[in-house]
Amino acid sequence: MPTYEYECVSCHYTFEEFQNINDKPLQKCPKCHGKLRRLISGGAGFIFKGSGFYATDYKKSQLPVASEKKSKALAKKPDAPTSIDKPPVTSSKKPGDVKK
Repeated sequence: MPTYEYECVSCHYTFEEFQNINDKPLQKCPKCHGKLRRLISGGAGFIFKGSGFYATDYKKSQLPVASEKKSKALAKKPDAPTSIDKPPVTSSKKPGDVKK
């Protein structure tokens, strides 16, 4: 059963009410008997923490053979340095200078 949050229009008293989903919304404030409005809330979220949820219940035991080959190829480092590894070339010459 969901928990609904209400606010009184008159006295601004807010409270939560545990109701069946088929129940009609409450109409009167329990403090001043003023008019209520039901607030929109995000609901109660929960997070699975700790070990055991993924590792034992949903994890596949082995990767397919094609995926293993592909992941090994991606993990391999290149043998030759790339242009990123090379330092930038700087020159003190100006355009038009002639080598003597």
